[in-house]
Amino acid sequence: MRHILPFLTLFLLAACMPKMQEIEIDNYRQVTQRGGPTLGVSSAPLLHVGRKVFKDLNGNGSLDVYEDWRQPALKRAQDLAAQLSIEEIAGLMLYSGHQGVPADTITDAQRKFLEEDNLRAVLVTSVASPEVAARWNNRVQAFVEALGHGIPANNSSDPRNETRATAEFNAGSGGQISLWPTPLGLAATFDPGMVRRFGMIASSEYRALGIATALSPQIDLATEPRWSRFGGTFGEDPELDIAMARAYVEGFQTTEDSEDGWGLRSVNAMVKHWPSGGPEEGGRDAHYSYGKYAVYPGGQFKTHMRPFVEGAFRVQGGTKTASAVMPYYTISYGQDPRGRNVGNSYNDFIINRLLREEQGFEGVVCTDWNITKDNRAIEAFDGKCWGVETLTEAERHYEAIKAGVDQFGGNNDKGPVLEAYRMWTEEFGEQSARERFERSAVRLLLNCFRTGLFENPYTDPDIAAEVVGNAGFMEAGYLAQQKSVVLLKNHGATLQQINSKLRPVHHEKDPAADELAPAPPSKVYVPKRLQPRSRGMFGFGGSEARLDWPVDTALVGRHFEWVDDPAEADFALVLIQGPNGGSGYDVTDRESGGNGYVPISLQYRPYTAEYARAESIAGGDPKEPFVNRSYKGKTVRTANESDLDLVADTKAAMGGKPVVVCVQLSKPFVPAEVEPLADVLIAHFGVQNQVLLDIVGRLVEPSGLLPMQLPADMRTVEEQCEDVPRDMRPYTDADGHSYDFAYGMDWGGVIDDARVRAYRK
Repeated sequence: MRHILPFLTLFLLAACMPKMQEIEIDNYRQVTQRGGPTLGVSSAPLLHVGRKVFKDLNGNGSLDVYEDWRQPALKRAQDLAAQLSIEEIAGLMLYSGHQGVPADTITDAQRKFLEEDNLRAVLVTSVASPEVAARWNNRVQAFVEALGHGIPANNSSDPRNETRATAEFNAGSGGQISLWPTPLGLAATFDPGMVRRFGMIASSEYRALGIATALSPQIDLATEPRWSRFGGTFGEDPELDIAMARAYVEGFQTTEDSEDGWGLRSVNAMVKHWPSGGPEEGGRDAHYSYGKYAVYPGGQFKTHMRPFVEGAFRVQGGTKTASAVMPYYTISYGQDPRGRNVGNSYNDFIINRLLREEQGFEGVVCTDWNITKDNRAIEAFDGKCWGVETLTEAERHYEAIKAGVDQFGGNNDKGPVLEAYRMWTEEFGEQSARERFERSAVRLLLNCFRTGLFENPYTDPDIAAEVVGNAGFMEAGYLAQQKSVVLLKNHGATLQQINSKLRPVHHEKDPAADELAPAPPSKVYVPKRLQPRSRGMFGFGGSEARLDWPVDTALVGRHFEWVDDPAEADFALVLIQGPNGGSGYDVTDRESGGNGYVPISLQYRPYTAEYARAESIAGGDPKEPFVNRSYKGKTVRTANESDLDLVADTKAAMGGKPVVVCVQLSKPFVPAEVEPLADVLIAHFGVQNQVLLDIVGRLVEPSGLLPMQLPADMRTVEEQCEDVPRDMRPYTDADGHSYDFAYGMDWGGVIDDARVRAYRK
C-alpha cells in the first residue's frame, strides 16, 4: 500500500492538471486548452483553476472576475471598470489620431499615449503589408499586456476594402486586401445578402490584421445630392439604406456558431453618423465651419434616423445591435426643443434623449475626430467645435460627456478628460462623477470582452498573409464590382453591335452565297484624359495635373484592338469623372467683398445659381459678422470641365461612329451635357477598369441600379429639400428613359426585377 499511494497521488494530480498545448508565434505564446478558449500571452502569468487556464492580467496571483472567460462579458466589464482608477478610465475614453504602420515597431509617440495616457483605442490607417500589420499589433499588445490591468488595445480602421481602378484581377491570385465597391457601389447592387457577405469577408481580414473595430458603416441618408461624402453612403432611399445597414453590421459583428453572435471573428461596427449628416445645407460638408449646419426644410428629421433605428439597431443576428455610434460634426439646426444649436456630440437632446432614452442604445458613443480642438478660420481643416467655439478644450469635453459621449476621436491626451471629471465632481459630487465615468468604461471594455481580445489579442503573421486578400476573397469582391455597374444608355443595342461575333460577307458574283463570317475584335480608340490638379477630400493628398491614358493599353488589348487614330476605330471608349463642382466656399469671393459662399455644381459647364435661396436656412459663426450664407446669383466653374470637352471632341472625331462613355460617380450629376454625345453611357462608383471592359466587351451582363436620382438640371437640385429623399425631377434621355432611383439596364432593356419592385415604391 505504501507503494500504491504515491503512484495514486501522482495520477490524481496529473488528472487535475489542464489539458493544454503551448507554442510560440512571433514572440507571443499561443496556449490551446480543451473546453476553453485559445489564449495569447506575452508576459502575463497563467492561472490554473481546475483543468482550465486563465491569464493573470493584473498579476495578483488570483482569478479576478474580469480574467475569468467563463463569466458573461458584461459582468467582466463591470468588475474591471470598478477596479480602474480615473486616470485609467480617462485613457479608455481616448481614441488615437491616425496611425500609419510602415513597420512593425512601436513609435515613441505610440508608447507615450499607450503608457502615460492609458489610451487603448488605436486608429490604424495604411499598413506596409498584412504581415507587418500583424507584427505591429503583436508588439502593441505585448506592450500593453505588461501595463496595469493588462487591458488590450482595440485597434480600428476606417473602410479599407475599396478598389483601385488600375488593379488587375486574376482568379488564381490574391492581393494586399480584397477589393470591393464603395458603399454607394454596394448599394447599386440592391443586394443586402452581398453586403452581408462583404462584412463577413472584411471582418476576417480585419481580425487577421489585428483590427477589432470598424469605423463603419456610414449610413447617413444621402438626401442632399451635392454633399461630398455622398459616395460613402448607401444612397438616398430609406428602405435600401435600412436593409444595407443591417446587413453590413450583421456581416462584420457576427461570429457564426456562437451563442450570442460574438467571438473571435467579430468586428465591432461603429455606425456613423448619428442622427445623419446627409442634409447639409447647400451640400457643404461639416468638416469645415462653412458646412456646420444640417437643415430640414422638408421636416424629415425622423426619416434620417430610420437607417439607425430600423437597420443598424435591429440586427437579426445574435449581436442584436451595432456596438458603437459616431455622431456627425453637424449642428442639426432647429431640432433641439430647447433651442440649442450645437454640434451633435454636444447635444443632450440628440444623444441622451433620442439615442439613449428613446432608442435604448447602450453601446459606445464616440465623437468624430477633433471636435474639441479650436477652429482658426472658416475654411480651416482643424478643430470642429461647432456651437461651442467660445468654450475651453476641457469645457468641451465636459459638455460632451454630459450629453452622453463615452469616447473622444482624435484625442491622445487624457488631460482634458481628467479636467472634465473634476468639473463633474464640482457640479454633481465625487460619487456621481465616478458612476458616470465608470458607466463609459463598462461600455468601452464590453467591446473588448465580446470580441475575445482579453483572451487573445494577438494574430499570426503567417495566417494574416494567407487570409488577407486571398484568391477567394478577391474573386468575391470582383464579382460584387461587376454587379455594381449601372448601364444607363445603350442606344440601338450599340454594345451588342460592337461585340458581334459574326459579320456579313457579301459575294458580288453570287449574292445567294452571302454568309456570316467570324469577325475580328472591334477596334477601339481611347482618348487621353486630363487629370486636373486636385487635393484630397480633407486637404490631404491629391495630385498634380497630368494628361494620360485613363486605362492600361495592354488591358484594353485583351478585349479589343487598340488604335490611336479615331478614323481607324470601330468605336471610342471615353473614361471620365463626375463633375468636381467645388466645396461651396471660396476664399477669393470673401476677399473680394462677398460672404465666401458659392454654389456646388453638379454639371460640367459654368453654373450660375439663379434658383438658390435668397436667405439661407441656417448661419452664424463667431468669425462671421453675418448669418445669411446665401450664394444666389453667383457663378462657379467645375474643376474638370475638360472631361466634357473630351467627350465632345471624341464625338466629333468619330464621325458618327459609336461613342461609349464611362463616368465614375461619387454623387449624382446632371447627365444632360454628356448623354446626347454618348451612344452608350455607363455609371460606376469606383471599380477596377477591368470590370468596365468586361461589360463593354459583353463578357458580363450589367445588373446595377441607381441608388439615387440623377437630376434633370441644376434648378431641380437647388429647389429640392436637403432632407427629403427622391424629391428631384430625374433626367430623361433620348430613348425616353428616366434616370430615377432604381433605374438600370441589362442586355434586354430597362431592368424590372424583384429588386426594382421591392424598393421603387
